[in-house]
Amino acid sequence: MDMNAVRIALLEDDPEQAEVVKRWLEQAGHDVHVFGRGMDLLRRASRESFDLYLLDWILPDVEGDEVLRRLRQERDVTSPVIFVTSRDAEEDVVAALQAGADDYMTKPLRRMELVSRVEAVLRRVLRPLVQPVLELGNYRFDLASRQAQLSGETVVLTDKEFDLALFLFRHQGQLVSRGHLLEAVWGKNANIATRTLDTHVSRLRGKLSLRPENGLRLASVYNFGYRLEAV
Repeated sequence: MDMNAVRIALLEDDPEQAEVVKRWLEQAGHDVHVFGRGMDLLRRASRESFDLYLLDWILPDVEGDEVLRRLRQERDVTSPVIFVTSRDAEEDVVAALQAGADDYMTKPLRRMELVSRVEAVLRRVLRPLVQPVLELGNYRFDLASRQAQLSGETVVLTDKEFDLALFLFRHQGQLVSRGHLLEAVWGKNANIATRTLDTHVSRLRGKLSLRPENGLRLASVYNFGYRLEAV
């Protein structure tokens, strides 16, 4: 499993363009979910989380800036958003950024630029796994030995528990859906019941003592997923 892979929502009503962008991003190691209509994406965002949103502006049902507004204000989405559109007037760029977009690209897209911009935006919000060790507060995860420590003491985790912990700590402060967690830890096509995930989360909460006295807590969000919160 590639823990550097991210889950991307692509909103693009042109099937050919969507397929090209999807292929580029998947070849860069990411998981891409394509939506042809703004309302389809908004419905999914009410029960699923994504690391990044790529939004077209001109859509058949609701324009991209309205999708962005509703993601930010109604769905409380904090994940980065990049606009990908043929609209290139300066006032359009300014409007998108003021509405909460993190970057803006104009069509026609170029593969390397798109991948580079996606990864640049993600570096600002995700803890990259380019170093051999991930540390947060009293917690330390050695990626090479796959060993977890709390306040210098080794915590024995199974492979799946280690992967789950790594994902949650990398997304510390972010609300992540059960589907997002299942896809990241068990794989996109894994047939795993959500109760399996909940059992792993419960064990992880206990083994890592994710309690306020250790500076972090793992909160359950009803009908959605989990958030690792600083206390």
